[in-house]
Amino acid sequence: MVQFKNRYMVMDVLVDSNRETGDVDPIVLSGFNVTKAIKDSIQLNFGECGLASSLLSFQVKYVNPITKICIVRASRDDHKRIWAAITMVRSIGRCPVSFNLLDLSGCIRVCRRKALECDETKFE
Repeated sequence: MVQFKNRYMVMDVLVDSNRETGDVDPIVLSGFNVTKAIKDSIQLNFGECGLASSLLSFQVKYVNPITKICIVRASRDDHKRIWAAITMVRSIGRCPVSFNLLDLSGCIRVCRRKALECDETKFE
């Protein structure tokens, strides 16, 4: 029996601080918002076939709205496509954002440790 292999990406969501705060609501990061933005980017850049093949194991596993760190799971075969689509995300809702890859691993335990380290450094 063949085991299904995944890749986990620890991402830092960078919110544009130069945006005008007049009529734009402040961003509230949630798993739903991040998932929708990534799926829209996959569909826009790789089409319906790319979206369908990427959705087999794609999942946003963890989102921290305070420190703006998230963990994304993807299959080993499609992780480069999802990573490329994530770098092309320019906004969540109407708020401009960009993503920064902090760690890429095949094990969620290692990604969880890296996310905790990043959370601790942001709180210090």
